[in-house]
Amino acid sequence: MLDYVGTVTPARLRTFLAIVEHGSARAAAQRLSVTESAVSAALAALHREAGVVLFERHGRGLRLTDSGRIFAGYARRILGLIDEGLSAARQSGDPERGRLRLGAVTTAGEYLVPGLLASFRSVYPRVDVTLDVGVRDRVSALLADHRLDIVIGGRPGRGLTSRATRPNSLIVVAAPGPVPELSTATWLLREPGSGTRDTTLALLDALQVTPPTLALGSHGAVVASAVLGLGVTLVSADAVTGHLRQGTLQRVGVRGTPLRRPWHAVSTATPTATAALFLDHITDSDGAGELAFRPRR
Repeated sequence: MLDYVGTVTPARLRTFLAIVEHGSARAAAQRLSVTESAVSAALAALHREAGVVLFERHGRGLRLTDSGRIFAGYARRILGLIDEGLSAARQSGDPERGRLRLGAVTTAGEYLVPGLLASFRSVYPRVDVTLDVGVRDRVSALLADHRLDIVIGGRPGRGLTSRATRPNSLIVVAAPGPVPELSTATWLLREPGSGTRDTTLALLDALQVTPPTLALGSHGAVVASAVLGLGVTLVSADAVTGHLRQGTLQRVGVRGTPLRRPWHAVSTATPTATAALFLDHITDSDGAGELAFRPRR
């Protein structure tokens, strides 16, 4: 056991993941500010310990083998746990000076989280906060790997825990004018990995229609395209309140909508003290105001 710990060190795991991310020993060495020979030595040590090949040659670079892909998932979680454990230990005595790594799906990151952060920072200005916004699959994976503390998004995946919820409805909207025919109108979709995209496709299946679709790169692009009349889209009501009030979008009645898809504040099984501080804040109606979540018992 001691030999194993001495061989598979955090530094070697970081070197391994740098190769995964950058595709070659040379690029990993540049990223880590070490020599290429040091990267090669670390990789050789990991190969000896694993007893299987983790990378194979691919052109001028390296590509993960099936064994390497499996090992990479564990490596990310191990390093995430080490980082989280150190952070939790430092926060235990003074969570108000701790670190909060917050993640959010794109819609929540644009329309919900900024207000929560503003009220949280007004009470706890010394907390070091970072926010990572992305599609559901990406931020959920970061949380599962212990590289985020809390994610604001949809319902949690396996191994993650919903700590609090807030109502959220998905509605269909389009530019003002005649109500479009849903089976022939273009449906605007989010990028792959988005929970809203998956829900939209499931809705179309339920309606038994196969309309033309247009995939766009972000939530903002989808809403802007709907305003310009490029198509209809399924979107969080919270995200288009202003457009509906101003008349730049109209709500379209569609069978099966609105869809109730509450927001969840999600963590791993053991949130840090500073993460717990944030969860307490967003479930306090006095502190978070109209953006407050309800704690889950």
